[in-house]
Amino acid sequence: MGAQRLPEILVVDDETKMQAILKDILNSRGYHTRSVGLGREAIEWIRSSPVDAVLLDYKLPDMDGLQVLEAIREIDPLLPVVIISAYGDIPTAVQATRRGALDFIPKPLDQEVICRVVEKVLHRRSRDSQALIDIAGFRDRFGMIGSGAAMRRVYEIIDKVAPTDAAVLIEGETGTGKELAATAIHRLGPRAEGPLIAVNCSAMPRDLIESELFGYVKGAFTGANQNRIGKITAAHGGTLFLDEIGDMELSTQAKVLRTLESRQVCPLGTEESLPVDIRIIAATHHDLADRVKSGDFREDLLYRLNVVRLCMPALRDRREDIPHLMNHYLDHFCRRYDRPVKHLSHQALEILLQRDWPGNVRELRNVAEKLSIFVSDSLISPRDLQLVLELQGLSAEMTEHQTLRQARERFERDFILNQLIIHDWNVTATAEKLGIERTNLHRKIRQLRIDLSPRG
Repeated sequence: MGAQRLPEILVVDDETKMQAILKDILNSRGYHTRSVGLGREAIEWIRSSPVDAVLLDYKLPDMDGLQVLEAIREIDPLLPVVIISAYGDIPTAVQATRRGALDFIPKPLDQEVICRVVEKVLHRRSRDSQALIDIAGFRDRFGMIGSGAAMRRVYEIIDKVAPTDAAVLIEGETGTGKELAATAIHRLGPRAEGPLIAVNCSAMPRDLIESELFGYVKGAFTGANQNRIGKITAAHGGTLFLDEIGDMELSTQAKVLRTLESRQVCPLGTEESLPVDIRIIAATHHDLADRVKSGDFREDLLYRLNVVRLCMPALRDRREDIPHLMNHYLDHFCRRYDRPVKHLSHQALEILLQRDWPGNVRELRNVAEKLSIFVSDSLISPRDLQLVLELQGLSAEMTEHQTLRQARERFERDFILNQLIIHDWNVTATAEKLGIERTNLHRKIRQLRIDLSPRG
């Protein structure tokens, strides 16, 4: 086995004495240190050589630290950057951390502080790298993006239930990936070589869905000019996925239940039954227990479907996956439309992390597609993002279920939040931009439940 590679630290400081001090400290702790004196030298080094962390002096002869930081973010969005600043530069260093630097070290330097910060950011680098490895592995196995706790629970359930033939009920809001979960269960199960037949129960009227599900014989109804097998028969030996089953009519539910219990299907227009061997996976955005209480769903069918329950988390409940999802979709659409590769600025990412995403992953995917089309620069700014959100009509996150008051509050919250992020969470500067008193803005922030602590 070869020798283990030492962590590579790049020191960016125009003072040779400071370079020597940092090199001695870091090398004594087992790190390998490189030093450069200019911002453009640091950028070129990062483009061409592996680096695990950067110690960046804010004041350089050719560029300031924020310019270097933005350039580094374009090259490697996950590379840990620590700002070194004199006492008078600390407010600026804090601003840099809001824009993506992981920490800052004040001058005069303290050896223990330096080592503690470097150890922390290298641990973060290792964790982020492992997250990317995990995400790639999960994507290959399950066909979904995400490595946070909520998605790991989903993967665990899929791994346990897929090898069995048990019925699965997948619950979750629209756009959370219920069909992807159904596909993963089928693909990882014993019926993977058989067909996966999907039926959207909310997209068809009762008469049509029954003919689609059960098939029909010639003459069963006007226009039935030949025999046709239904989706249930087509799924023989494989899996039948009933999407949005909560919208299925009661009379159709009764026929589906009879088919599942007897393992036989009776096409429309005949009394003859045909044997079928299928696995059933159903999905819904409704609470089926509530629909049973209201008389809109059969309790016996719910018991038949709900052998194993899998709940797909809303995107607002798995915010840690948002950067990885957005990067994945940006890469996908930039390739698809032959556009330059794009990355989110730290501020733009904060806006995404703050949103509630009522449309979930599907909505995020749509935003990524528009960003790939409308943004020309490689780095997506908050203003770029705001433009795209407004084009999509998401600025107020309007839905047909909102009252005017709810819509107005949503718009006001998003507008103030975006201005806070653009002004680096400076309440005074934001109030001036909005043309209101600082005290009034503070009151609005409390009323609208805006968290003033920036998200990393």
